[in-house]
Amino acid sequence: MSDKPKILLVEDDKDINQLICLNLEALDYAVTSVADGAEGFALAKAQPFDLIVLDIMLPGLDGLTVCKCLRQEHIFTPILMLTAKNTEADRVIGLEVGADDYLTKPFSILELRARVKAILRRVKFNHNAQVVSTGECDTFGELIIDRNKRTVDLAGKAVRLTAKEFDLLLYLASSPGRVYSRNDLLDAVWGYKHSGYEHTVNSHINRLRSKLEKDPANPIYVLTVWGVGYKFND
Repeated sequence: MSDKPKILLVEDDKDINQLICLNLEALDYAVTSVADGAEGFALAKAQPFDLIVLDIMLPGLDGLTVCKCLRQEHIFTPILMLTAKNTEADRVIGLEVGADDYLTKPFSILELRARVKAILRRVKFNHNAQVVSTGECDTFGELIIDRNKRTVDLAGKAVRLTAKEFDLLLYLASSPGRVYSRNDLLDAVWGYKHSGYEHTVNSHINRLRSKLEKDPANPIYVLTVWGVGYKFND
């Protein structure tokens, strides 16, 4: 059985599809490519992949819908979004529906390879985390965050978080009681400094609460400090 990282490419432009396939296969990745959003969604549900490279403008289902539906199905495979749109609003929407990263067309193939490598390094770390026997854990009542394994348990049950959701939770929990503005969180977790991305923080906070809180409307872990930002309950 192959140990190659498995990548699903959903791109309807034949030339771009072929170019990406050739370059990712040259990096020794196992690439499955389709040209239709609905087919890509079905494949992502039917079998595990380490990464999905997903175009936005697709026949069948568009990429944003595919991404949103996968997250609703609790499939948290990392998604690198490809988009011909270059407005900040379009990038914000992609991140808000659950994409982990994006590239705007036309893009450098070297940058694509670098982004894919970076995401797969994180995936490999997560998959191999169980061999780490000295994980550093933070415990907050029934909530346990393992920094090394990048896992979260709540009341004895594993909580499945996306990479960005985990990074956001860990950053907040590292300093309980400290209040962070949305811009603080953007700079620390995403690295973006555009004011339009503040809505992305809100969306990720809401998703965190839906997974961690018994009553997301009255959270006990991730709290809102009105007019300022967010903090982890101290």
